[in-house]
Amino acid sequence: MRALSPILAITLLALPAFGQAPAPRAQAVVEAGVVTLGDIFDNAGPRAETTLGPAPAPGRRFVVEAPQLAAIARDYGLAWRPVAGDERVVVERPGRAMRREEVLEPLRAELVALGADPELDLDIPGFQPPNLPAGAPDARIAVDGALWDGASRRFSATLVVVAEGMPTFTQRVSGRAVAMRDVVVAAKPLRSGDLVMPGDVTVSRMATDRAPANAAEDAELVVGQRLRRAIVAGQALAQADVVAAPVITRDASVQLLHQVPGLTLTAQGRALEDGFRGRVFHVLNLASGSVVQAEVLGPGRARAVGAATSLPPAIAARVNRREQASR
Repeated sequence: MRALSPILAITLLALPAFGQAPAPRAQAVVEAGVVTLGDIFDNAGPRAETTLGPAPAPGRRFVVEAPQLAAIARDYGLAWRPVAGDERVVVERPGRAMRREEVLEPLRAELVALGADPELDLDIPGFQPPNLPAGAPDARIAVDGALWDGASRRFSATLVVVAEGMPTFTQRVSGRAVAMRDVVVAAKPLRSGDLVMPGDVTVSRMATDRAPANAAEDAELVVGQRLRRAIVAGQALAQADVVAAPVITRDASVQLLHQVPGLTLTAQGRALEDGFRGRVFHVLNLASGSVVQAEVLGPGRARAVGAATSLPPAIAARVNRREQASR
């Protein structure tokens, strides 16, 4: 048997195994800071570890289109050519977003050293913390060239973030130190008359001089209320924007609980007026015909808190009509 010539042997070694032709991946997820030939092409052969260029920034992606893929295959001797012309590889690099406070805390410490009030928060419009590589340890953050104006409470500084597996992140930021407060804002557009649900609102930090003076601060006091007007996403809600919605509506059936030490009795009742959470309302006990004051427990449920000694005229009239109708 004749031995293969050296040139033919090298050529055969460079080819992929039979049935495993090189082909571009639909998606390439890279962990390192560079993109290799093997990241882009399956069955890339012995040159699979060859570096093609830098990887996307952590948390970002780019697309390698068919003409670029063809050029890479040609330059690295891969037996692949575009067929449809729409072949592409999406190259993405996992990342984790740094917490905003994680980045700003060293800046706050620097500004305090320059005379800023430590109780004030930093308002930096448009600032977004960088993403770190998914597996990278915590970053090192430095502040350079910080400037502070005590009269206007404005500042500027250069933030430097260093982390393994990414280029050094450098950004000049400017803003002002402000008093902040929690306000309830709409998480999505809300229509007039909507009942506010837990996912409809969120609590956000806002500069005190930008937040409405009457803005709601506790989401629990807004959820379950009905809107008086339409609210756009991101807009702060004022207490005047909502009105209490009844948990139990007038004439609805009510499971009425009578509690005494060691014993709980249940009776069927009917609401004589709307029942709101946290308020006492009047319920007619259908078994005894008596009217009691009750505390709302939830939809269709209330706890009797005592006999109704005197009834508002409208409710007294309704009770009288019921009594006359039952005779």
